[in-house]
Amino acid sequence: MLIALGALAAGEAVGESAPYLNGIVRSTTSERKDHMPLITTKDNTQIFYKDWGSKDAQPIVFHHGWPLSADDWDAQMLFFLAKGYRVVAHDRRGHGRSSQVDTGHDMDHYASDASAVVEHLNLKNAIHIGHSTGGGEVVRYVAKYGEPHGRVAKAVLLASVPPLMVKTEKNPGGTPIEVFDGFRKRLAENRAQFFLDLPSGPFYGFNRPARRCRRESFGIGGVRQ
Repeated sequence: MLIALGALAAGEAVGESAPYLNGIVRSTTSERKDHMPLITTKDNTQIFYKDWGSKDAQPIVFHHGWPLSADDWDAQMLFFLAKGYRVVAHDRRGHGRSSQVDTGHDMDHYASDASAVVEHLNLKNAIHIGHSTGGGEVVRYVAKYGEPHGRVAKAVLLASVPPLMVKTEKNPGGTPIEVFDGFRKRLAENRAQFFLDLPSGPFYGFNRPARRCRRESFGIGGVRQ
């Protein structure tokens, strides 16, 4: 997850694109002994996913934000599962139960990984919901892989990251790279304290008194990655 933040800020943020991802090969299910649901992507990264509900129901695919995992969507997944939808979420590379790789932390790879899950599960007419980094992932996925296969019905973006996060000459309204450098430095120095300090706000609405439990949940989720 620390690798993911550093690489995404320094790579995707300055507009570098993955050199080879113009499509994906057929994904394969992992044979790990614990039998977790995993697929293996073109660059040999394992991606964990959840797939709940009837295979005949319309799918909703959830894309989580940094620094969390598919578990952050459990409440929403259970809600829509009860409404008759098929619900799917995956751990982004470098997060949760997916491979802790130090490469591919840009939106092209993230979208390709999401597409690998969608192709493996053969999801069609899906609603894709993304928060923060997951919103950027949804946009790139829909643009590159949504058509002409009828994979996407709708896209929902919740506080999504912009296409370019870092401040540059062409993006003067972006966030200075020193902010991302500070995140990386604080993560390396004291990971647990960083994830207690960050949601103290304002971040993700966690500075609201009624959200104390959610702040603690964010801190736990971040440390687990």
